[in-house]
Amino acid sequence: MLAASNQLLWSMIGLLLTIGGTFLEAHTTTVPWAWSKHTIDVVSLGVPFQIGGVLLVGCLGGKNAGALSQIAYLVMGLTLLPVFANGGGIGYLQLSQFGYLLGFIPGAWMCGFLAFQARPKLESLAFSCICGLLIIHICGITSLSISYILQLPNTVNANLAQVIMQYSWLQLPGQLAVVCAVTVIAYILRHIMFY
Repeated sequence: MLAASNQLLWSMIGLLLTIGGTFLEAHTTTVPWAWSKHTIDVVSLGVPFQIGGVLLVGCLGGKNAGALSQIAYLVMGLTLLPVFANGGGIGYLQLSQFGYLLGFIPGAWMCGFLAFQARPKLESLAFSCICGLLIIHICGITSLSISYILQLPNTVNANLAQVIMQYSWLQLPGQLAVVCAVTVIAYILRHIMFY
């Protein structure tokens, strides 16, 4: 288990990674034999690195650091600091995608909990990241469903299946690629730092 000072440090790092990742779009390269002679071809994954920051702090700092960093992220965003993708403020509570942001807390906690159950292996770290990502999507879909059942103002004219498709299914391929990168980075860093 990490000391309290290390958990606080990791929670601050996780907060910064989540904020920075909100504004950085994830990209990948094409296969090397498809590169032209003077350039490397880069393809957008269509998702930000935000999920990567959420899961990486869980893998490196543990469950408490992961949850604390995401609580701080939500508090900052809801108190008018522009750390969310479209700014910040209490009005975010009414947006359809807020359930996904709220899911960052249990997602980071679960990822951190599972990441420290055994010695760090690629398989166990990947499993912890996928579980964290799954929890984020479950929270988001649950929030969307509740909004539609209660017929909140922002959901009156929209189709629930289309919104779930937009915020979950279409995002998953890019987010799974980010999970792969997080898994490798966490594996390397956990071995370098001997824990």
